[in-house]
Amino acid sequence: MTLELEEYILNHIDPEDELLATLDRDTHLYHLRPRMVSGHLQGRILKMFCRMIRPRRILELGTFTGYSALCLAEGLVDGGEVHTIEIDDEIEDFTRSHIDRSPFRDRIKLFIGDAVDIIPSLIDTYDIVFIDANKRDYLKYYELVLPIVRPGGFILADNTLWDGKVVTDPHSRDAQTIGIEKFNDFIAGDSRVEKVILPLRDGLTILWKKP
Repeated sequence: MTLELEEYILNHIDPEDELLATLDRDTHLYHLRPRMVSGHLQGRILKMFCRMIRPRRILELGTFTGYSALCLAEGLVDGGEVHTIEIDDEIEDFTRSHIDRSPFRDRIKLFIGDAVDIIPSLIDTYDIVFIDANKRDYLKYYELVLPIVRPGGFILADNTLWDGKVVTDPHSRDAQTIGIEKFNDFIAGDSRVEKVILPLRDGLTILWKKP
């Protein structure tokens, strides 16, 4: 993907609304790792998944500043909910301040804490789970959420190509890369799901839970 192609794509898809554009700008201004924000293209794709799947309950692991949660909520049917978990309590006020400005704010329930601790307390069954949290724990998250995904539901896992480190940097043995590799290797052989990896941004894996 070149900058020119990316610009071409962004000019030929639905635009961000004003709140999302502001959130993206504010994230880049005030946060040390702004590339963690989903951004325009991925946000429109997440919304489109919701249009196609028509979920009523979505679970997101890794809220960050709320961009993806807002996009998921935007695509929901009336009465749908996004339950989103963020471990970093230092960004809670920032995230809530932007979510509260959205017309879809009532569709979003934000949990602050470690997803590993919160997931076992959830009583809902989910149509979509979006995993975009600590890369070291992707496999742990996957095993925790699979039982609460409805049969025929979906798991979306972000960053599964991890800047290409999974194939182009054999000397990179950081914990995040190892976590992504373990996750990718495990699901490749997991017969409980069908799976495909889209080379979108940093890699997006789509898993369908077999009935």
